[in-house]
Amino acid sequence: MSPTTTEESSLLSLDALAARFGAAARSLWPEGEPVVQFEPARRAEFGDVATNVAFGLARVARMKPQDIATALVERALEDPGVRATVAAATPLAGFVNLTLQPAFWQRVVATVLREREAYGRGAPTGERISLEFGSANPTGPLVVVQGRTLSIGDTLAKAMRHAGYDVFVEWIINDAGSQLDALGRSVYARYRQLFDPAYPFPEDGYPGEYLVPVAQALRARDGEHWLGVEPDDAAPEIARFARDLIVAEQQDVARRFGVVYDLWQSEKALHDAGAIERGVERLRELGVLYEKDGALWLRTTASGDDEDRVVIRTDGRPTYFANDVAYHYEKLQRADHVIDILGPDHHGYIARLNALADAYGRAGAIEVLIAQQITLKRGDETLSMSKRAGNVVTLQDVIDEVGVDAARFFFVMLSTDQPLTFDLALAKKQSNDNPVFYVQYGHARIASVLRRAVASHADALAAAERGERLDALTDPAELALARQLAEFGPTVAGVARARAPHRLTKYARDLATEFHQFYDACRVLTDDDASTTARLGLCIATKTVLASALALCGVAAPESM
Repeated sequence: MSPTTTEESSLLSLDALAARFGAAARSLWPEGEPVVQFEPARRAEFGDVATNVAFGLARVARMKPQDIATALVERALEDPGVRATVAAATPLAGFVNLTLQPAFWQRVVATVLREREAYGRGAPTGERISLEFGSANPTGPLVVVQGRTLSIGDTLAKAMRHAGYDVFVEWIINDAGSQLDALGRSVYARYRQLFDPAYPFPEDGYPGEYLVPVAQALRARDGEHWLGVEPDDAAPEIARFARDLIVAEQQDVARRFGVVYDLWQSEKALHDAGAIERGVERLRELGVLYEKDGALWLRTTASGDDEDRVVIRTDGRPTYFANDVAYHYEKLQRADHVIDILGPDHHGYIARLNALADAYGRAGAIEVLIAQQITLKRGDETLSMSKRAGNVVTLQDVIDEVGVDAARFFFVMLSTDQPLTFDLALAKKQSNDNPVFYVQYGHARIASVLRRAVASHADALAAAERGERLDALTDPAELALARQLAEFGPTVAGVARARAPHRLTKYARDLATEFHQFYDACRVLTDDDASTTARLGLCIATKTVLASALALCGVAAPESM
């Protein structure tokens, strides 16, 4: 890496620049409390970055935002560090728009080349996060909506770790409820149908063919043993057998999908270990439970729930909500903040889990994100999906058709709270119409340039790896690409803070777009040693950040396509 120049050392960081503008604002309007934040300018012709701080000062200063912006620019430019960093400062419609010196963006490239995969990583926050997602019932294969929650959860976990959080990822196996009884009876019926196809299937069972292999595995293990056992007597043992087989398959699919959990927690194991008793006893100690009609209730309406919740029934049996009481009490013992990512039919959980956090004296410590529904299409055809009706499109089906990379990218492209239409035909296209192809092609294109450089410009490539000659980066397309590199760290931090993993796929697409535009505008391998070295350095930096963005999304960064 080339030594830092005097010009580079005099440049302010964007945070330092914001602090200097904040100090200038306070010197002019000490009664105000200005918070200056620079964001990318809305349009390139306005400059590189902008702040709207003048609007927040208008009432205190009793001035028009444009006049405030003008006065602020004049005062801030009295600072030598500001003058060294800012090439042009333009007050426009109340915004302060700044064009930064090329050296500022050259330094960004140098930083990427120095830090490589660590670029954009946040300092440790010390905050422990419990992140639960996936958590399908152990009654069948993972389906498409679980593919979305897996993708959202894993991308969020990776981004939060990159941003400095200590993240613990877990899956709750819902094996303590009535759905396991229905599973046992369903597999029993499928088992009997292997011997007698006319054997009736229970009305409350799980239809579809996906339980037939489970029944076949049961027959392979036990032969004709269950033919002489009544359904109600056989169901519990068969349910346990089916649960173990199905959970093992779910774990295998999750691993193949690139998702690794720190804990697969059985709900039944929690019950057996006394977790419900511990959680309920803690609520008793806090004085937030009451008895009515022989049942034990938690007063959740005090925290905005639409009704109070029964925890223990009149016959002494715990309710399903008691499972949440138990499991979240366990999670709150080892985490500062709990995030649950649930499917589209769980909106009612938001209020009751917020109320539970309040009841435990940890207001705001439980956060619920709802992953909205998915419509699966293949071109113009909309695919029917219903587990109860037996029309199951599994996550493995999607992986087999479009691959892990396309599935992971597509599942995360929209905000979690927006319904998603997933076009399988588009996800398979080998063209720029396919977003994941477009981004991966950008990475492969850079790799191709670097391979050619090994043969034709080996010395320039070696110098580029060391971050030399970056002062030659002055073309608008070069600087635009460097500006996009600078947004990686703030983007990851924003993903973590706002629980918005879709921003990563947008960032990856934007970075790929800037690279393709740079590549079209600027020839990389030329006879000019300075230009070639600088552009190769920019290519290496872009390849590094693009690979990091894709990795956070759980998507591969191919060297060739």
